[in-house]
Amino acid sequence: MSSGLRAFARLVTAVAVVTAYVALHLAITAGMDLRAHDRFRSAPARASAFTAALDRYADGDVSARAEIREGAAWFEENAPSGGSRSAVSSAAGDAEKGRVFLARERVAGLVAEVGREQAGLDRELSSSSVAALCWAAPAGALLVPALWLRRRRRSGAAEVVDVVSRFVPRQPWWRRPVFLVANSVGYALFATGFLAASMSQQQGHKMPLEEQVLLLAGGLAALGSGVLTLRYTRPRSARGAAQALLADGRRPVLYLRSFDDDDTTNQVDDGAVVNIHSREEQLAGALGAVGPVIAVGKPRETLPQLGAARFYLPLDDWQPAVLRLMELSQLIVLRLGLGDGLWWEVEQARATQPARKLVLLAADRLPDVAERLDQHLPTPSRLDEVVADGPWTSAVVTFDPEWTPHVHPVGPVPGAKTPRGALARRWARAKQAARATMTTFTPTHDVARTVKTALASVGVRRRTMAWRATLATQASLWKGFMLVTALGLLSWLVFRALQLFGP
Repeated sequence: MSSGLRAFARLVTAVAVVTAYVALHLAITAGMDLRAHDRFRSAPARASAFTAALDRYADGDVSARAEIREGAAWFEENAPSGGSRSAVSSAAGDAEKGRVFLARERVAGLVAEVGREQAGLDRELSSSSVAALCWAAPAGALLVPALWLRRRRRSGAAEVVDVVSRFVPRQPWWRRPVFLVANSVGYALFATGFLAASMSQQQGHKMPLEEQVLLLAGGLAALGSGVLTLRYTRPRSARGAAQALLADGRRPVLYLRSFDDDDTTNQVDDGAVVNIHSREEQLAGALGAVGPVIAVGKPRETLPQLGAARFYLPLDDWQPAVLRLMELSQLIVLRLGLGDGLWWEVEQARATQPARKLVLLAADRLPDVAERLDQHLPTPSRLDEVVADGPWTSAVVTFDPEWTPHVHPVGPVPGAKTPRGALARRWARAKQAARATMTTFTPTHDVARTVKTALASVGVRRRTMAWRATLATQASLWKGFMLVTALGLLSWLVFRALQLFGP
């Protein structure tokens, strides 16, 4: 499945879900209107009986007081607000106080008022039923293409899934669902705690001191609980490579690296108010603009590292699977290191794959890396002149069709031009200020921006890569907000359904 078709599939699914929710809400409203209409069906007879009871009470029949009370209670429970309900309630009160003449005046037009209210209920029932049908029809119509696109997405990833699913470790069926629920609780705590703490800081001067302190303390407690919960549950609820491929549908990005680099890529950089997402998660978020990112998991690790979706290969027979995945992947991102297996992967990619598929990430001044790389290339890369100490990724290397290397140092985009014209310069400064206000960029943002530039130089254009890396630092926050919103909408729907089916 292409990126454009995948985006269209997600749009269709989102529209189908929204229309289905609205249709269900309108169907519940129509059901409540039908229930109100049916309960008010006997209102003309009830109005006549109430008026007759008032007449008997005026003639001295004391036993009619019970019928007056019963009629007032029925209208209070079943009549629409205002109109007949108000008239009957006021008449019953006047009758209790002995003002029977005034009570009879209040219900002089009760039967006619009941008729008008029944007509109004008929119109409301007709309107709500038509609205529910108008929304249910497109929801049902969108369900068919949504299911077809889902099937096509899963079938498009079937070949890659068949390769990686052979190496998925067995787990109890209940493990991931249980931790997904716990993970959702962590996201909700994280988002609500962040929101409460932010409100106490930004709006605290408008609150009493006690409320501000309580809001801040509660927000920090919820935020801390959310962070601890997510640290425990996220690795245990992470999707494996097969699940990630089925959920996405595009051909994958194969991420190859030395297992020794996992400690470095698992580190968390400052970049958001509270950032719990590692460098690899941010890199996987950026590369997600191309396709789902998969990687071989470290042997004998008890929990997968977050970022690229993991699958596990046997130690004595891993090369055939890697070769096959190289063929099936649309991009191969390889982090240079010292392992012999890593250089075998460089050699095989060089020998069997198109040059534009390979992207190399270089970090620090590892001994002999530039020399070993040059042994596989027709021209020297001069990588050692660019790679510096410090950043976890210092350069990105891509190749033209003749395998000539192009080294892109990580940092400001080269060749950036100052816009011409005063208005264009002001607009550029305004955008830069807005970006600086909205978010703080991590080192991975610079890496992603350089990867985007490097890929563009070989004809692969993905404009959102840098922003995806930055948004990955706030993924837990946005997931929490969306989860709380979804729970709120679902709770409202359940509340309405209980109103419909309740007593």
